[in-house]
Amino acid sequence: MSSAKEDILARIRHAVGGSGELRESDYAAISRCYGQAALSSSEDRLKLFAERLHDYDAVVYHCAQANVRETVRQALTARAKHGLIVPPGISQEWLPDGFLFVRDEGLSYDDMDKSEGVLTGCAVAIALTGTIVLRHSAAEGRRAITLVPDYHLCIVRREQVVETVPEGIREIAKYSGDPLTTISGPSATSDIEMTRIKGVHGPRTLDVILVAESDAGSRL
Repeated sequence: MSSAKEDILARIRHAVGGSGELRESDYAAISRCYGQAALSSSEDRLKLFAERLHDYDAVVYHCAQANVRETVRQALTARAKHGLIVPPGISQEWLPDGFLFVRDEGLSYDDMDKSEGVLTGCAVAIALTGTIVLRHSAAEGRRAITLVPDYHLCIVRREQVVETVPEGIREIAKYSGDPLTTISGPSATSDIEMTRIKGVHGPRTLDVILVAESDAGSRL
């Protein structure tokens, strides 16, 4: 065996750790100079989150807790939707009259595909990257209903929004063992010719309702 190959394999063994080796000292020695905590105010954090979502072609609505139902109505009316799939644990207070909301109790993939979209809550949101994290709780639904329908309306509460990725990871760690889905705007990808295609790996249209303590709702 060549010395170069031995050196490479030795580095791999060190990187993955030997038998029973914990390597706490190696991890402790890693420099972590990147930002790990919020530097902006709560208002600026929400503004940044909305701006990032806007950059991803998502529509953002702002409302107070008492106005969530009316804002859901506004979003669905703007999209000409007649009804959506909702997770079994979604709050009934969020659902306006005059629309058909079908709770997911084992819906088939065909049912999901034929639906007009899905309404869910979220677990964590990261302002810096405009990322929404779902842990697929009763209020967020199983992974399939957030991937198969072509439209996703997501409700994010003010206190769920952190500023930085490290803060987001620490929040996610609370849900250790739960399946996680991260969403940064509508699903989109580019082929080898750099042609952008939406809706390949999930909904092609994303709307977000950002619930903050504000008297008036608005749309960005």
